[in-house]
Amino acid sequence: MDFQDEKVKTMDMTALQKLVPIHGVPMGIEIAENWESVEQFQARSDDLLIATYPKAGTTWASEIVDMIYSDGDLEKCRRDAIYNRVPYLEFKIPGMPSGVEQLNGTPSPRLVKTHLPIQLMPDSFWEKNSKVIYVARNAKDVAVSYFFFHKIVKALPDPGPWNTFLENYMNGNVGYGSWHDHVKGWWEKRHGDNILYLFYEDMKEDPKRELRKMLHFMNKEMSDETLEKIIYHTSFDVMKTNDMANYKTLPNDLVDQSTTPFMRKGIAGDWKNHFTIAQNERFDEDYKRKMKGTELHFRTEI
Repeated sequence: MDFQDEKVKTMDMTALQKLVPIHGVPMGIEIAENWESVEQFQARSDDLLIATYPKAGTTWASEIVDMIYSDGDLEKCRRDAIYNRVPYLEFKIPGMPSGVEQLNGTPSPRLVKTHLPIQLMPDSFWEKNSKVIYVARNAKDVAVSYFFFHKIVKALPDPGPWNTFLENYMNGNVGYGSWHDHVKGWWEKRHGDNILYLFYEDMKEDPKRELRKMLHFMNKEMSDETLEKIIYHTSFDVMKTNDMANYKTLPNDLVDQSTTPFMRKGIAGDWKNHFTIAQNERFDEDYKRKMKGTELHFRTEI
């Protein structure tokens, strides 16, 4: 993806910060205006989709899967930035190729990234029985990470102070809508052999165990030595220094990492540094109401 286009450098990012509903789900205005091409996207049977709610470990999972596809070859994984190796399906910013355009020009087998809730997924993924790895992360850590993400990504709305953003997040008034609906929607669809539902906290706790689940799902075999190599090179501390994974190749006009890095902490439990006691109690009450009746359970620390 070429970021040298003058349109990108001179574009007024405030024009992109508006959210508009797509079938009731708030989405960035550029995604909404490009929605027809996303909806009509033609998946392939050998596509592998990495799906998450924003800030749930998408880049981490993408790097792991690309390393698996590359049989642990580090040089292959440094061939390009992660957003080119795993194009973002619904991505659209003026002056750049859209995610759909990127993917249409990508040879098989393709890795695809999306944050779409299950009900907005293009039908072709189900028609072609493409494989999907979904990663879910606890709602509190996602809230904190998403808040800081809004502070550095110029095309996202200003989050305002933390308490304002938390209210909007709890009410689903953020890009991609309700976290609760997102994780539940994909959870309910997980049965069958084409969706692997993983938890961020499990990946932090025992990456080797979760990578083995991925390998089994992808029908791939790998030596323990290669597996350990992948675990090391996809660890947070290593990825944070890898410019092919940490988004430092993007210009500050798009992602300003001067105050907060894109890869900020990558832990389970950071929410405790940001939620007040009152916010936590209110969040828990709201959470119980919205997650009632589901067998889906999250750990908020490990």
